[in-house]
Amino acid sequence: MIDVTIANFEAEVVAASMTTPVLIDFWAPWCGPCKSLGPILEKVEAEYAGRFKLVKIDSDQEQQLGAAFGIRSIPTCILMMNGQPVDGFAGALPEGKVKEFLDKHLPPAGEPEEAELALEEESADPADVLEKLQHAVAANPADDNARFDYVKLLLQMGREDDAKVAFAPVIAQTTVVRRFDSLKRWMDAMDFVATQGTGAAAGLDARITANKRDFEARFDKARGLMVQQRWTDALDELLEILMRDKAWNEELARKTYIAILDIMEAPKPKVADGQIPPEDPVVATYRRRLSSVVLS
Repeated sequence: MIDVTIANFEAEVVAASMTTPVLIDFWAPWCGPCKSLGPILEKVEAEYAGRFKLVKIDSDQEQQLGAAFGIRSIPTCILMMNGQPVDGFAGALPEGKVKEFLDKHLPPAGEPEEAELALEEESADPADVLEKLQHAVAANPADDNARFDYVKLLLQMGREDDAKVAFAPVIAQTTVVRRFDSLKRWMDAMDFVATQGTGAAAGLDARITANKRDFEARFDKARGLMVQQRWTDALDELLEILMRDKAWNEELARKTYIAILDIMEAPKPKVADGQIPPEDPVVATYRRRLSSVVLS
């Protein structure tokens, strides 16, 4: 549990929610129901073991944040994902109802697989890692982490057809599992580029030069860069859209940006209990850039 103020809100809430759902508890020291709900939230956070992050905001001290979220009564809890509020509840719910609320949105708990840990070894032979991931998926088809890593590695190795076969059993879950949605956006980009003729990239550059607000051309260029696995170049192109129109095409640029961050991010290395795994500095930089644009 972390106390949040306007000074650390962007880092502890907006940026953090790009990778882990963040539950904000708006409370006040004088509020009786807040004193009842607080220990329940802290207990659930411990039980969920990293599936979400709990932060508390004193609504008396941080009235600007309360106003930004339209808080009318306390306690009120807001769940943030991908930098945006997705749901909330008011009042001191019992523990079972809090868990029911969270389970609607949080990814299912998964046990770490040996194959997933193998990805943390920089010297690992990709073929060996791929074989371990394949066995992990076969042994436990419900292991979303292993399947994500398996499909991702197949795509990185240029085995697109095999990746699509491995992805087919979970394609219906793209609406509820964000990282599966990210893989689908990458594969959709591959399908799009496959339909374009040679010289298409030059045509897109010409359109962008003529009109910097040709967002369709910028987005198509970003998809081409995704296929080439030029991730930061693709992110830069999407940022050009976001800086001019954050809501363009139902936030397509933002959703694709988040997908690329998911794909770029390597599995977290194991650390001692109580320590926080180091974050990829490139991924962290681009998360901050997205937060800056979204909040501007």
